[in-house]
Amino acid sequence: MSFLAFYQHCRGGDEHGYSGIDRVFIMKTRITEMFGIQYPIIQGGMQWVGRAEMAAAVSNAGGLGMLTALTQPTAEDLSKEIARCREMTDKPFGVNITILPTTTPPPYEEYIQAIIDGGVKVVETAGRNPQAFLPALKANGIKVIHKCTSVRFALKAQEIGCDAVSVDGFECAGHPGEDDVTNLILLPAAAAKLTIPMVASGGIGNGQQMAAAFALGAEGINMGTRFIATQEAPVHQNVKDAIVGASELDTRLVMRPLRNTERVLTNANVERLLEIEKEKGDDLKFEDVFEQVAGVYPRIMLEGDMDAGAWSCGMVAGLINDIPTCKELIDGIMSESEAIIRKRLDGFLAA
Repeated sequence: MSFLAFYQHCRGGDEHGYSGIDRVFIMKTRITEMFGIQYPIIQGGMQWVGRAEMAAAVSNAGGLGMLTALTQPTAEDLSKEIARCREMTDKPFGVNITILPTTTPPPYEEYIQAIIDGGVKVVETAGRNPQAFLPALKANGIKVIHKCTSVRFALKAQEIGCDAVSVDGFECAGHPGEDDVTNLILLPAAAAKLTIPMVASGGIGNGQQMAAAFALGAEGINMGTRFIATQEAPVHQNVKDAIVGASELDTRLVMRPLRNTERVLTNANVERLLEIEKEKGDDLKFEDVFEQVAGVYPRIMLEGDMDAGAWSCGMVAGLINDIPTCKELIDGIMSESEAIIRKRLDGFLAA
């Protein structure tokens, strides 16, 4: 059943008298308490997607929307985007800041100052260790959730003072790390060792998976690809249609020989990239695939050129078959998750 169909089904209630999403349903976890949100659903940072329209729509629907700092060319532009988001929602939202491995890093301190000055109280960090930036964030009452692709990275984030972690399984879009551990193993392994709250990330797009994530030790979910396929996502319709049209077999892992693995949706240029990797073998350099990966996001996300190059997309695309509003999506996930927890799982217990 699509989320649009499930949304309509829930509105009619059921034999137990539940009126689904027409009733007020609050879920309380350490994540909802920490971030001041109604539902433990976070929209992860996404380049050229995490703009005010996206973040505000998620926050207005009860989740935690996330602006992507480095989508904005300067810290001043980020300040303007934060202000624009505040005009669209009075609910909490955060800012993602990805710490990139580069010889010419962006002016991170300036972006962080823009976040502080904008009164944002949640920051999602990703990429490299965020320790250098924590003192400034903590001094201004900002909660930090760090995205991790392994148990050891999650424990390090806890050690340096992050407030929560988003544990990213191998199914995820973008950079899954190099360990190739899926969430069915990674989540309980992390939960067994962490004391700070954990959010499940990677390959998640429905209420079934949310219920499963809770069973595996998570206290919330983080979604990226699923939120791109919503009506409010500020990307070209071709991008949304490509996700809906994809199966779970249509992603590829690129740049693995460079130890910068990225999961992307297949297209003509991605297949050419894989050919180049095979041809070059151990001699592969980033310059060899520059054309397929550098500067392609505006052409894809804004212009809809779906063969421009590699763009991050998770295996969850195979479970996405509609383009709902953020409210329809989040309400549907919550209702589906609740139905599984209250009815299906409870029904397995002997009387």
